[in-house]
Amino acid sequence: MKKAGIIGGSGFIGSHITKQFLDNGFEVKVSTRDLSNLDKYQHLSQLKNANNLSFSELDVEDKNRLEHFVKDCDIVIHSGTPFQLDVEDPKRDLFDPTIKGTENFLEAIHNSPKVKKVVIIASVAAWNTNFPLPAGNKSASDEFSKNDTPFTSEESHPYAQAKFIANQTVNDFIKKYPNLDTEIVSVSPVMVMGKSLSNREDSTSTGIQFLFKNKIVPNPFIQMFYDEDVTMAIVNVNDVAISVYKAATILGLHGKNYLLSSETYPVSDVTLMLNNQSPKHAAKIIYQNQLAERQLGVPFQSVQSTLKEYNS
Repeated sequence: MKKAGIIGGSGFIGSHITKQFLDNGFEVKVSTRDLSNLDKYQHLSQLKNANNLSFSELDVEDKNRLEHFVKDCDIVIHSGTPFQLDVEDPKRDLFDPTIKGTENFLEAIHNSPKVKKVVIIASVAAWNTNFPLPAGNKSASDEFSKNDTPFTSEESHPYAQAKFIANQTVNDFIKKYPNLDTEIVSVSPVMVMGKSLSNREDSTSTGIQFLFKNKIVPNPFIQMFYDEDVTMAIVNVNDVAISVYKAATILGLHGKNYLLSSETYPVSDVTLMLNNQSPKHAAKIIYQNQLAERQLGVPFQSVQSTLKEYNS
């Protein structure tokens, strides 16, 4: 039985990834920052094949623990960077765990010859830190694909900036070590929505769906969505998990970064769909997903079915 280590494997996306690997016959080790906080990860013990599941305490800023975590794994998934919109200290809460954590992770992988495949959960911010707003001089209706030049701005949200720099760190590492025995692949999802596998109330992704469903305005960033009826590219959380599993188990993808996206709707339509009403606008495909569809074999679910899942 092959072993998969999933950093951040109890989060909103990570839980679905953990489920994918358990469903497909892997031994799975999931990291958590605090083993004593059962609320963070106990929901995973209810999954099918949970007898093949174990947990390990890990802080991605601790190099020694990172090396210990990955050294006995065949596959490692890095889904352990924080997704936070409200932060007191961007450096402490976002930049350090995202960028330094990525640097430490890559060093640990370099020192762990047993690891043959790595998948890093990047973000659409690796391509456009203005997301959900258009990149650079593009309009909201302009398509964006892997052939476009990545766009970043110091005015973007700190989370997006941190994810952009972390992705650059991965690219630089791949260039620095061209003869790696480990394949490294990245996936870059747009706004991830759908059904959570846990009842945790601290999930940013689940929280955003709750805000949009109920038109709650906790801060100026969310207010902007309503004021400008911002268009959002959305992808189903389970489609992200399937993409990660495929990226981890298909050989010959080293250095690829896959945009993961379904359709794009204005937030007013997202609110309608979250309340089981029909959207007023036709769906658009802004962020191009053909590479992931073709090479990973993932047929992305519609946004309507994704938001219906949230309510189920």
